[in-house]
Amino acid sequence: MTFRDLNLKKPLWNALDELGYHTPTTIQANGFKVMMSGADTIGIAQTGTGKTLAYLLPCLCMWEFSKDPHPQILIIVPTRELVAQVVREVEKLTTYMNVVVGGVYGGANMNTQAAMVLSGLDVLVGTPGRIFDLASSGSLKLKNIKKVVIDEVDETLSLGFRPQLLNLFEFLPVKRQHMVFSATLSEEVAVFLEDYLIAPIRVEAARAGSPIDKIHQSAYLAPNFLSKVALLRHLLTAFEVDSKILVFVSSRVLADTLFEEINEEFSDSIGVIHSNKAQNFRFDAVQRFQTGETRVLIATDLIARGIDVTDVTHVINFDIPENPENYIHRIGRTGRADKNGIAITFITEKDDSALESIQVLMQQDLVFEKTPKQVAYTTELLEFEKPVVAIPGKSLKLPSRENKGASFHEKKAKNKKVNVRYNHKKAMQEKYGKPKKKRK
Repeated sequence: MTFRDLNLKKPLWNALDELGYHTPTTIQANGFKVMMSGADTIGIAQTGTGKTLAYLLPCLCMWEFSKDPHPQILIIVPTRELVAQVVREVEKLTTYMNVVVGGVYGGANMNTQAAMVLSGLDVLVGTPGRIFDLASSGSLKLKNIKKVVIDEVDETLSLGFRPQLLNLFEFLPVKRQHMVFSATLSEEVAVFLEDYLIAPIRVEAARAGSPIDKIHQSAYLAPNFLSKVALLRHLLTAFEVDSKILVFVSSRVLADTLFEEINEEFSDSIGVIHSNKAQNFRFDAVQRFQTGETRVLIATDLIARGIDVTDVTHVINFDIPENPENYIHRIGRTGRADKNGIAITFITEKDDSALESIQVLMQQDLVFEKTPKQVAYTTELLEFEKPVVAIPGKSLKLPSRENKGASFHEKKAKNKKVNVRYNHKKAMQEKYGKPKKKRK
């Protein structure tokens, strides 16, 4: 099958030809007719299988020109990087169409985004919080929305966007089509979708959680953070010069700590990105990694689905993810298209439970490699790794409240006065011993 076999508009065919896209992926081919039918759709496909194009093609195919400035298509994504990525994809696909697309997200000037929205849009891409802010302020009118896409829905909900999504639904017209996409679909998310989707049709390109065949997965035992750093240094040196390596860590603090540990040795070829970094810094880090200016990018899980980079040769899990689905998202950044990939995971003793969950989800065990002889492990622990030792008999006691004064000082006499109604008869009684009659 080719894209010419799909019932697309001619402008879309021309754009696809120019982009060199000829053969649709499984999710693109299987989901097209379902979404074109107008049915609510849940698309499940592994990262890197073309989910973005899978929902953009039917949405743009059903789009109709209108002089109304309000958007018809709403695409909700969890991160600003994904907003920029989807906007670029829409622009590339609509080269021969009169479609206006815009992206909105937090961390940018809201007044500028409001002005852009008010100027007129056909497709709006954004994060839930900023879309809700614009809608509640009156800058964004959602009355014409016909298609609602929620990309990476499980990540969107796990990031705490559920309240914003629920509030946002109140602004949408009752009659609308939902297209929900993700690489995995947890039971919690499935229950959430049941309340808002009408008889959804599930399109699954591959069993959720199945390992990607073109990725060679292996693991190394490492006792602590500094030992992992030593192992990472050796691997980065051993990899080929033209390799492109994503290194995933569990937190923003660890991302910065790891960057500081190896930056001196690899300063010309390493970058770091996480949600605490400024917007321009994040975009610049991704751009430099994409162009090959840097060959190593340290990132957190938020970035696993939030950036679109090609030709990633290696994914290194410096920290094993607690959520097994996140492991799938991480390694899915490599082994794309017709290329093979390598995924390496560092394991400590405390990671046994997380490792077991990943292997159960994939129905495949990771292959453990021997530690290279050139790598010298250490027993030194950083402060966050040191165990907290409880001292017997030294439990924390609250200070005694005995012989303690009140929480507030006694009022001064002048502040004890209260306003009362003047009683002339009573005042005369107190002054003269008998009431004194007023003169007539």
